[in-house]
Amino acid sequence: MTDLQKRALFKMVALSAVAAASLVACGKKEEAAPAPAPAASAAAPKAEPLKIAFAYVGPVGDGGWTFAHDNGRKALEKEFGDKIKTSFVESVPESADAERVIRDMVGQGNKLVFGTTFGYMEPMLKVAADNAGVKFEHATGYKQAENMRTYDSRTYEGAYMAGVIAGKMTKSNVLGVVASIPIPEVVRNINSFTLGAQSSNPKVKTKVAWVNEWFNPPKETEAATSLIDGGADVLFQNTDSPAVLKTAESKGKRAFGWDSDMTAYGPKAHLASAVINWGPYYIKATKEALDGSWKGGTAAWWGVKEGAIDLVSIADDVPAETKARIDEVKKGLKDGSFVIWKGPITDNTGKVQIAKDAVADDKFLGGLGFYVKGVEGKIPGK
Repeated sequence: MTDLQKRALFKMVALSAVAAASLVACGKKEEAAPAPAPAASAAAPKAEPLKIAFAYVGPVGDGGWTFAHDNGRKALEKEFGDKIKTSFVESVPESADAERVIRDMVGQGNKLVFGTTFGYMEPMLKVAADNAGVKFEHATGYKQAENMRTYDSRTYEGAYMAGVIAGKMTKSNVLGVVASIPIPEVVRNINSFTLGAQSSNPKVKTKVAWVNEWFNPPKETEAATSLIDGGADVLFQNTDSPAVLKTAESKGKRAFGWDSDMTAYGPKAHLASAVINWGPYYIKATKEALDGSWKGGTAAWWGVKEGAIDLVSIADDVPAETKARIDEVKKGLKDGSFVIWKGPITDNTGKVQIAKDAVADDKFLGGLGFYVKGVEGKIPGK
């Protein structure tokens, strides 16, 4: 085969290959370009928890006032879970140091701050004035602001019920009260305890020993001992530790727990405990802060009716009829059919303070500054 013939053959083969490729290309179905993958949807950012701080006047292990507040804080955590984050500072003095602690709480990003004692009122007002975006709740006070409100419990209802039992159980007809600070709240409790005792035993009289502190176990022990030495065989307290009950136990007398159930601190001496449940109010306040319905400038005062006050762990040797009377009082306080501060009520100088059948309003009770008939001595500073 000549070179010319070879070149002609190669050309024919090449042309055939091109034609075949063209036929294949023409017969191939055109494929659509793949659609772009959908962009991953951005996850909604998780809401930051509401930061809530508590300032406590005593240690959380005091067994009484602060222990009850901390139980309320724990109830919050159980109710709201990761929607909130709580913290506390214990043993904050009722002094300029309280302002420093509360300012520090705000600086740490807390948007709801609870101050749990009367002496924090002025410091909280100062901090509230400088922090409009923070909500403040002050326990037992009477001053409010646009971003600060007050809350309290009707502890005098528990005091009255304890008095009903004390009047029945005393053998000497002398009752003793270890009192903290001479403010209306404490005077109201001393008087209500005495009124309750007089309802079951008109012969009783009440002696008071002031310690001028909320939590000071050695002073409370000393005061309780002096009352027992003065003839008191049933003790009541408006202080924060179990020292009074422990003293009664050691000396063979009877006493009550206060703010929390103190049975374990003096089981033989213990007659009952007048307790506070802060949980319902703390849950309400936090819910309002979370849903935007919280409003400052208001005051709340909750008692047996709202589930904030109760008398618990009544001793077995308290007579059945006395226990039944306590049940009647609780029922009456709940439905409004029973009123503790109803006249005639006279003070211990013989002056009529509430006329017959008249009922004291909250303003009157909030400024109480006298001892009722049956309480010995004078209120310090009066």
